[in-house]
Amino acid sequence: MTAKTEQTAPLHAKVKYITDTGEKRLIYIPSEAGRDNSKWAGMYEDHEVSIRDGRASDEAFDIDVQGFALVGQTSAVTDFYDDGQVADIYEPEIKALLRGVTGAQHVYIFDHTRRADSKSMREQKVVREPAGVIHNDYTAASAAKRVRDLFPPDEAEVLLKHRFAIVNVWRSANGGPVETAPMALCDARSLRERDLITVERHSKDRIGEVQQVVRNPDHDWVYFPHMAADEALLIKTYDSADDGRAKFSVHTAFEDPTAPADARPRESIETRAFVFFED
Repeated sequence: MTAKTEQTAPLHAKVKYITDTGEKRLIYIPSEAGRDNSKWAGMYEDHEVSIRDGRASDEAFDIDVQGFALVGQTSAVTDFYDDGQVADIYEPEIKALLRGVTGAQHVYIFDHTRRADSKSMREQKVVREPAGVIHNDYTAASAAKRVRDLFPPDEAEVLLKHRFAIVNVWRSANGGPVETAPMALCDARSLRERDLITVERHSKDRIGEVQQVVRNPDHDWVYFPHMAADEALLIKTYDSADDGRAKFSVHTAFEDPTAPADARPRESIETRAFVFFED
């Protein structure tokens, strides 16, 4: 857990909710790296919300309670755009981190997504834009399907008999603090099932599902300002357990109205991993 800072007033900023129009089938097409060509079906509205500073909170954040947590994590990676370093150095670091935080017996990393809050940088480095619509990455159906997609059939069915979760490890990728497009996270305890709408996710190689969110004034939003190079944000996007712990964690990038005009555009890498439990 990172050090607590002095109490600050909540930030007021706009986040993008989906409007429930009753439409039964909505399709999201994610952008290709280097191209801002994502397509979100449906109607969206910006709403100003209060986003409190998680660093100044009296409560500890836990992925099983709020659905997210900020942790210290110093990486030996010197270039997060180097696939070799990410595979050889970063993945073992993340596996060790997630085993320690969750107590899982097995960690399986299956995706890395790089993003930048600068159009020219996205084109130059061939990365994606920040995700500016409130969402969660998986539904119960798409989480199980992802296991079946990535493991042999017999092994997948054994894994699905036990508890598993999907955790997104999100961090700065340019060695400096996150100054633009930070992440806003909704405390899972303030989220209701009726707030979630299932949306099909159509990529080039597969079809899955994500969740989008309708406005609920009870949503409790949190952010961690100026995330440093030695910090990582853990976002639990699915948990198969039905015992009261956080199951989903909805989140979004947002425009920080307090960011200086010369702020360095955010560069980030998010790593998605299964954590598997044997009991």
